This record gives sequence, structure tokens and C-alpha cells, in this order.
Amino acid sequence: MEPRLILIHQLIKLGVAAAVSSSLVRTKGFKSLLFREERSPRQKVYFVLWMALPILLGVWIRLSVPSFLAGDLSFETALLVGVIAGRWAGSLSGVLMGIPAMLHGEWAALPFEVLCGFIAGQLRAMAVDKDDIWSFSPFIDQSIFRLIKRNLPRPRLFDWQVMFFTTVVGLRFVQTQLARYFPHSIFSIESPENWWVWGAIYAASVTAIGIELKIFNSVRIQIKLEEQERLLLHARMEALQNQINPHFLFNTLNSISSLVRFDPETAREVISKLATILRRMLNSTDSFVPLREEVEFIDNYLDIEVVRFGDKLRVVKDLAPESLEVMVPAMLLQPLVENSIKHGLASKVEGGSIHLRSRLSNSKLIIEIEDDGIGMAPTQLLEAAHARRSGIGMANVSERLEVLYGDTARMTIDSREGKGTLVRIRLPLLQTTGAVPEGFYEARSTTRR
Repeated sequence: MEPRLILIHQLIKLGVAAAVSSSLVRTKGFKSLLFREERSPRQKVYFVLWMALPILLGVWIRLSVPSFLAGDLSFETALLVGVIAGRWAGSLSGVLMGIPAMLHGEWAALPFEVLCGFIAGQLRAMAVDKDDIWSFSPFIDQSIFRLIKRNLPRPRLFDWQVMFFTTVVGLRFVQTQLARYFPHSIFSIESPENWWVWGAIYAASVTAIGIELKIFNSVRIQIKLEEQERLLLHARMEALQNQINPHFLFNTLNSISSLVRFDPETAREVISKLATILRRMLNSTDSFVPLREEVEFIDNYLDIEVVRFGDKLRVVKDLAPESLEVMVPAMLLQPLVENSIKHGLASKVEGGSIHLRSRLSNSKLIIEIEDDGIGMAPTQLLEAAHARRSGIGMANVSERLEVLYGDTARMTIDSREGKGTLVRIRLPLLQTTGAVPEGFYEARSTTRR
């Protein structure tokens, strides 16, 4: 074959390797198998099928259309599967990809590719740090430089990157010799007359493996970053939720301390109700609960406040039945109700009312907490809207909504001095039960970028 055609085939081979690997990592099922440190036998079989079947098709095309030789990546794929999934998977991929060639008369293809997969799997087992596999590069000079630099203070002759590079070149040389001494026993593009073309052929094999590993690794890094962002959002949300509990407990204990001296019976009743609330808070680890449970929690909390305020505190609920099963963040309403009592009604001699309303509108859950307390002046309202001076509870609710929902949730505050305050929350509908709806943080991490 002419050197010019050989080089064209090698360039096409690199393009095929990039196209196949890029297509595979777009598939959720393949990604779940690719980025596992340990795989069950069934998962290894599935992984081999994902990797080997496209190349099996390429071998069949090469046998059917002799002018298209670049589609045969069986040598590189056997090495790739072995180094990612181990000896057993690498050998199995060699069997699958070698069968069509063997049936076509290339009897050495199957045992050679099985050998390649097995040796690559053995190299995987020898790797102390599995990240060395993903960071493999055809630019071996960098690995040699690191090897020399590391051996200066303390000798260490083994370098996985250099070893894998040497193995790929060595096995490619074996393939060359098989094709040379046993013609038609195995497929191999060769150019014995031109050493620079011969070097390009070897470089193409190493580069094809490096390209696929680089593509896989880029997706692996992206998944790791998304996972870290999801965990960060989850930790931040839990920290905000845990901040509410001591804040609520501190305010309630202050109320109890004011009752102990002049009304011990009432103090004991409040302590009993507080114990009920704390028991429920300790027994529940859910980050999201149905609105119905959140309202029940508010009822328990208001029982404590009614003991303190007596007939001065009135609570009116107008809750649409269809809204009660919508999932909302746990402990969402208690800080808002507490804020209405503490800042809106506590200073009124005659007391006042709190209206709690919920309804569904335009695929949104709307929750309103309204009081007829002292209200806020325009400057106070502006500060409250930005959650700067509205207390820990209000600022916490605002930040939790931002963390959990981003721009899809909204909390507004409307108040008139001497008339009262209305807090309105709009939330997207969540019907899933459990601690956190599945995929919620993944969706959030995507929308925040």
C-alpha cells in the first residue's frame, strides 16, 4: 500500500476512535458501567458488549469493503477494555472481536486479541494508582521525565505509564511479525520500506488508545465535579436546616423560662409540647415532607404559642386539599409563623390573627402567611425583602429556597405599617416522597451553571 494511503487510513482510524468513544459516553448506561472501580461479572459482560460491538461492526465492514481498513480497531479496543475492566473482560472482548476475522481465515486474530486483552488487564492489576490509567498520554516523554525526576531522590524503576506505552508498542510489533511471517493470518497495515510511515502506524495505535482514554477521562472529571457540587448543595441545605432547630429551641426555652416562676403549670405544659415537637424532629430525617405534615408541625408549634398568648392569638387556616400532598422543604413555615408572632403580634396589646393559606396555581404551590400585626415601614420592608435584618429564621428560609430551587421558587414580603404583613412563597410542584426527590440536586446543579 502506498505511504500516502497508509497515512490517510491512520488519520481516519483516529477519527473513528474519537467518534466511537464520544458516542459511547453520551449514553447513560455506558457511563454507569465505565466509571466503576469494581464491576460484577454481569456488568463486565455489558461493558464488553458496549465496547466490542461497534468495533465488531468495524471488523465486518473491513472484511466486506477492503477499501475501508480504518474501521478495524480490534487491537486497540482489546487493550482498552482490558486496562479499564480487567483481564477477564479484556479476554472476552478479544474473543468477540476476533471471531469474524477468524471465520474469514485470519486464524491468529482471535488468540492474539485475547492475549492483548489479558495483558492489558494484568497491567491494570499492577497499577498502584488507578488514576494513572485515565491519565495515560501518548506523549511518553513527559512520563519518562517524571520517572527520572522521581528516581533522583529515591529509586523507583516502575512507572505504569511507561510500562503501558511499552506494552502497546511491543504487542503492535508482535502483530507486525505475525503478519510478516504468517501472511493472511492476521490483519495489519504495514510499511516495511518507509521507517517514518512505520513509526506513524505505531504512533496511531498508541494515540487512538490515548484519545479514547482522554475522552472517557474528561467525562469522568465532569461527573466527579457534578457529584461534588451536588454534595456541596446537599451539605449546605442540611446546614441551613440544622440552623433552624437550635434557633427555634432557643426562642422556646426563653418562653418557658419566663413562665417558670409565675405559672409553673403552664411551663410544664409547654415543656411537654416542646418534647413532642423535638421527638418528631429527631425521628424525622426527611429534607422534604408533604405540606400536610408541615402544617401538622405548625399546629404543634402554635399550641406552645397559644399557651403563651392565650386568647390574644388566633389562627385561621384556608388550605386547599389538593395542595396538602405537595412536597415542601421541612421546617419551611415555622420560621415564618414565628416571625409573624414575634415581630408582628407580640407587641400588640390586643393580640391578633395569623392566616395560613395554600393553593395550586399555574403548576405552582402558593403558600401565604399573613398577620394583622404592626407591619413594617417602607425602609424595614426593603431590608426584610433582602433578608438582612429580618432575623435568622427569615434569612434562613430565603437562603434555603435559593439553594434548593434557584430561580424557580420565589418569596415575597408585602407589609403596611399598622396593617400587617403578608409573606407569599411560590414553589414548583414536587410530588415525590422521601428525603430528597431523586435527581433533585442533579437538576439544581445543572440550572445553577
